[in-house]
Amino acid sequence: MAGRMGARLMAVVAAGKRTRLYLDPTEEIEELAQEAVPEWRPAGGVPKRLTGGTCYAYGLTTWGDLFTDRQLVALTTFSDLVSEARERVFADALAAGMDPDTPQLADGGTGAEAYADAVATYLGLAVGRASDFWNGNATWESGGGFVAHAFTRQAIPMIWDYAESNPFSSASGNWANTALEWIGRVTENLATTKTQAAVIQQNAAGDTPLLDRAVVATDPPYYDNIGYADLSDFFYVWHRRTLRGVWPGLYRRVLVPKDEELVATPYRHGGKDAAERFFMEGMGQALRNMHSAGIGNFPVTIYYAFKQAEVAREGLTSPGWATFLQAVFEAGYVIDGTWPVRTERSARTISIGSNALASSIVLVCRKRPDNAQAITRREFVARLRAELPDALKKIREGGVGPVDMAQASIGPGMGIFTSASSVLDPDDTPMSVRAAIALINQVRDEISGEEATGYDRETRFCIDWFEQFGMDERASGDAISMAQAYDIGIDTLQKAGVVSTQAGRARLLRRDELPSDWTPEADKRLTDWECAQHLARVIESPDGGMNAAALLYSAMGAERGEAARNLAYRLYDICERKDRAAEAQVWNTLAQEWTALDAALIRVEEESRRLSEGQGDLGQGLPGWDG
Repeated sequence: MAGRMGARLMAVVAAGKRTRLYLDPTEEIEELAQEAVPEWRPAGGVPKRLTGGTCYAYGLTTWGDLFTDRQLVALTTFSDLVSEARERVFADALAAGMDPDTPQLADGGTGAEAYADAVATYLGLAVGRASDFWNGNATWESGGGFVAHAFTRQAIPMIWDYAESNPFSSASGNWANTALEWIGRVTENLATTKTQAAVIQQNAAGDTPLLDRAVVATDPPYYDNIGYADLSDFFYVWHRRTLRGVWPGLYRRVLVPKDEELVATPYRHGGKDAAERFFMEGMGQALRNMHSAGIGNFPVTIYYAFKQAEVAREGLTSPGWATFLQAVFEAGYVIDGTWPVRTERSARTISIGSNALASSIVLVCRKRPDNAQAITRREFVARLRAELPDALKKIREGGVGPVDMAQASIGPGMGIFTSASSVLDPDDTPMSVRAAIALINQVRDEISGEEATGYDRETRFCIDWFEQFGMDERASGDAISMAQAYDIGIDTLQKAGVVSTQAGRARLLRRDELPSDWTPEADKRLTDWECAQHLARVIESPDGGMNAAALLYSAMGAERGEAARNLAYRLYDICERKDRAAEAQVWNTLAQEWTALDAALIRVEEESRRLSEGQGDLGQGLPGWDG
């Protein structure tokens, strides 16, 4: 903050023959880098507070501070060249016979001026893309050996070891590919479509009616998650410098307007409570406008972005999620479903392969009938217990993995809650959405416990042991006492191949201790626990895979297979509660792969049919098949 922080050149990455060379910097190289003297730097303040982190506290307090002098020279040079390019395009348009006297693009023109404005606009956007790479917050992606842009997440954190791209290289962050080519791809695809569309900028929470008889799909602000208006200034300062002459009305402000952004930001509204009121009132009005404009028999789809940390900290009754659902309910919608959707590519910070929530929830909503009646808390819970079991079964069959089950199960539960005009607590006050979510989760846990009673006794013992002790050893007496509750002996568990006892100690057998040649048909004491564990073992194994698992799955039969599937969800829930991330990932993977397992089973059964007709060899060519 005192201005005493500097920068040192630590390495130079050079292109070699089909490789990269990492060179020690010389004094000459560093001196050359520091010779650049920019004529202009962006003004305006970096946000002091920002969800996800800000570099303000480290002395980078203005937008210009986020760029080195050399980067500023590059960006201002390219920005200035956009105006020169526009004049050349205008001259070419006149030479091609386009009308010279029509208005500019901002005023609705379609002639030479407008054409030049359009090309300049795309070039200006390319300068904005370049600024995302040519700044002091761009990182070096050591795994792939390239420069990563600043906004790998929606924040401006402090970056101590930043990387500078060479605009004229063929590496990441260059002008030709990173900036221009990507925009070119978009324009090429836009140019090939014959469909016309109108784009209208309008305040969704304002007094102007939305389009009548609209089909609504919306991705609204997410309570207090992301301050897009604050982040937009990073790009706005470059767009404004480059395109102010082309779009004078759009870029009349020095920075982006922020006060009306529909997010619950305490520092803008004088505190947390006032920020929540602002969000609820604005979101409620926007949803009521959508409700009035929407076609009655069409569903409305609303996206909500979950934050992993938010749920980990506060569960599915987090203020943002509950507040948003409350606004949806009060606007007059019935929530038909809450479906998890992967909306980010796998290279994001938390990858799809990890034990992470789906990046978005899609709420499927319909208008609540005007004659909807109020119900009591008791009626609400009774309907949850009656309807949720079948709903959960359908969600599993739809391929939703355990990590997303809690969010997905809120859908049918909220469907019951929102179909009533209100749910009344015993004191006749309306139940809040937050209280309803807690009840939905409670009933879901009860259903999971009731499903466990359908397992064989050995499996129920294993579930209880796993919940209390995981795969750890305990005194054999603990195992004997727990087994007695299921009217079985410790020797029965040993013969079933699920427990190991030695020297007065007992534990569950690990998957790597299970026999690799196990088959359900040969097991004289077949258990649901073994079926689930062996399926997980085979899918995990480098020598196994999906088709090998399908052979086991086929041999288990439908009843055992379904039990194994339900057990995967049950074990995942236990791992989540007990913070066993690695084991949770195993069960999440197994459950999520069930659709692929079903598909592999069809292939195996088809091969079996061909075998019976003398057309092939069962399992021939399938991974994991040994003949």
